[in-house]
Amino acid sequence: MSVNFDKLEIRNYKPLGEVVFEYLRNAILGGELKPGERLMEVTIADQLGVSRTPVREAIRKLEKENFVIMIPRKGAYVADLTKKDILEVLEIRKELEGFAAYLASERMTIEEKEALAKTMEQFNASMATMDKKSMIDNDNAFHSLIFKATKNQRLINIIYDLHDQFQRFRLVYFSEFTNYNEIQASHGRIYDAIIKGDALVAKAEAENHIENLRAQVNRWINE
Repeated sequence: MSVNFDKLEIRNYKPLGEVVFEYLRNAILGGELKPGERLMEVTIADQLGVSRTPVREAIRKLEKENFVIMIPRKGAYVADLTKKDILEVLEIRKELEGFAAYLASERMTIEEKEALAKTMEQFNASMATMDKKSMIDNDNAFHSLIFKATKNQRLINIIYDLHDQFQRFRLVYFSEFTNYNEIQASHGRIYDAIIKGDALVAKAEAENHIENLRAQVNRWINE
C-alpha cells in the first residue's frame, strides 16, 4: 500500500471503528486509495496510530458497502467500479439531474446563482492548469448546488445516499477521459438555462450532459 496516512484525530463521541471507516472511505472517494490497491491491516493500524481491531471492523464495513472486496488467501482490496456499475450510475443521474435542473431553474436564489457561476469559474481555472482534483471538486460543487437549489429535501436525501457512487464515477471519468471542454460547455448551457428560468431547457441540457458522458463510456467499453 503506497498511501501514508496521517495519525487519526480521535473523537470520543464516535466508536474508533467508525472513525477509521470514515477515514478510509474518504481516502477511497478522494482517490488516495485507488481501485485494486491492497489494504494491509498492520500497515494502516501503524500509520493511523490505532490497533488492528478498529481497522478490521472498518474494512468489514467497507466490504458491506461495496468499497472493498475480500479475496480468499489474499486479503482486502479497494473495489473497482465495473462498466456496468458506471452505466447504472449514469442512468440514475440522468433522471435526477434533469429533474433537479428543472426545479432549480424555478427556485434558485440570486446568491445560489452567484455561487453556481463561481464553481464554473473555478472549474475553468482548474482546467487551465489541469488540476484534476480541483476539477472533480468543482464538478461536484456545481451539481450539488443545483440539487440544493431544488429545495426538495427528499430529492436531496436521495442524492446524498448516492453521493459516494457519483463521486467514485467522477474519479474514474476524470482519469480515463479528457473531454473537459465539453463538460465546461455543458455546465455553461445548464447555467444559462437556469439563469433565464427556462425549466424545460434546463432539464434537457442537464439530461444531455449525462447522455454525453454515457456515450463516452459506451465508446470506451466497446474499445
